[in-house]
Amino acid sequence: MDRSALALISVERTRMPMIVSDPLQPDNPIVLANSAFLKLTGYTADEVVGRNCRFLQGPRTDPAAIQTLRDRLAEGGDITIELLNYRKDGTAFWNELHISPIHDDDGQLVYHFASQMDVTDRRQAQALEQVEHRLLKEVDHRAKNALALVQGIVRLSQADDSASYARAVQGRVDSLARAHGLLAAGGWQDVDLDTIVRAEMEPFGRKQIMAGGDPIAIPPAQVQPLALVLHEMLSNAVVHGSLSAPNGRVDIRWWMPDAESVTIEWIERGGPVVHSEVATGFGWRMATGIVRSQLRGAVTFALEPEGLRATLRLRRRLTQVDGAMVAH
Repeated sequence: MDRSALALISVERTRMPMIVSDPLQPDNPIVLANSAFLKLTGYTADEVVGRNCRFLQGPRTDPAAIQTLRDRLAEGGDITIELLNYRKDGTAFWNELHISPIHDDDGQLVYHFASQMDVTDRRQAQALEQVEHRLLKEVDHRAKNALALVQGIVRLSQADDSASYARAVQGRVDSLARAHGLLAAGGWQDVDLDTIVRAEMEPFGRKQIMAGGDPIAIPPAQVQPLALVLHEMLSNAVVHGSLSAPNGRVDIRWWMPDAESVTIEWIERGGPVVHSEVATGFGWRMATGIVRSQLRGAVTFALEPEGLRATLRLRRRLTQVDGAMVAH
């Protein structure tokens, strides 16, 4: 048996999908396709032989990869490249393609020999690994942010006795936990301001608190700091302000005064006279510090006979999307 016949038998019987094309004919058609190639692609020999192998390309095959393949074919060397190809039934697979030029005894190019390997599973595993890596980095980032907030709460919280201190810390940590739950439930996307406010209202009772405003989406990085600010203000109202009186109430309203600002107005009515030391106490200092440092905003307040009036102004770039205001 001569070498040519042996080579043909080897190509046909190998489990590796293989084809041979003839670059001396117009459009470099396939002249030989082994059984493994037909099994991989779902075509018959009659449907393959005589055609350029571009019939394996499809709607999501990368044009840049195809151009790279053409350029390397023109250079005349060996080629290894991964392409998204399609079977006869339309299913896609990642094809690791190896092409080698075959020359005659005079050094003239006479054939292209190509082997294929379905590497879809490997590509999917690599993609999954990358997603998992990004997810782990994001989880680590969020965990560090949450821990930093908790550490700040524990370090900065003040009280006259251990029981009061524990309650203050617990309330602040619970506020962070509620905000974390909102973020997790929404896939760590923007959270509507109304949802944040009402989540913080819940532990204090809704009867004495009125809230409402424009639909404004708060970006994930600002949800927990804003929740903590609202918690401090509500706690302050329960201990010193209108929520300490049976007929007291708090009105919370928010709107967009311009395309780059969010205003939250806080009005207390029906409570005891609020003294200046309350508005400059630790809880208020914590709240105003968070607004300035983490929410990039400002707080102004006035001690009126009816109770405390405060205005929070958050400076962000916001655009309207499907009726909601989305922060960038």
